[in-house]
Amino acid sequence: LANDRLSGNGVALRGPYISMITNHTTNLLIRGGMLFVVGVFLALVLNLLQVQRNVTLFPPDVISSVFSSAWWVPPCCGTASALIGLLYPCIDRHLGEPHKLKREWSSVMRCVAVFVGINHASAKVDFANNVQLSLTLAALSVGLWWTFDRSRSGFGMGVAVALLATLATQLLVYNGVFQYTSPDFLYIRSWLPCIFFAGVITMGNIGRQLALYECKFVQEKIHQD
Repeated sequence: LANDRLSGNGVALRGPYISMITNHTTNLLIRGGMLFVVGVFLALVLNLLQVQRNVTLFPPDVISSVFSSAWWVPPCCGTASALIGLLYPCIDRHLGEPHKLKREWSSVMRCVAVFVGINHASAKVDFANNVQLSLTLAALSVGLWWTFDRSRSGFGMGVAVALLATLATQLLVYNGVFQYTSPDFLYIRSWLPCIFFAGVITMGNIGRQLALYECKFVQEKIHQD
């Protein structure tokens, strides 16, 4: 027991180290699961808006949920949300770029509300043409980043994931998995990258807040011990 606590020079040995690693892994799985659930929920709700307005059309044979969404959409969005939410705090620590804005759950909820509003605008607000809609959503998405993030890592990751997600969507539409009405950017709508960018910023903020809560919990537990 003594050897599991301290070595001769006072350095902690295997027992506490293994316990710390196990707790960190457990917390990581819990955070990933919570982010997955949030991503699935947002995918169901937001995709419902797109389907109701006939912005996104799925073939009848692949519609298999009460929310009129293909079965694979929510799990894919949930998995992407979990990865993004877990990567954000890791990138912050790796780059040594701590989040400078005040972190509160109320701020995160406002970020989610703005993201839902941006998606709602893409589906239900009528513009004179798609260019005006795309420019408006681009401005709103950048405004979302500036209001709730402002980190270079967040902006860079948002752009990178938006580009990859847009490419993947182009390939899915090209292969007939689903389609967009009135596409104006090859096979999709030109405003779709803006939605992806705003979604990355939103899930990143949720991931950061969960990581911050975990750090506070661990510190309080250490002080109690």
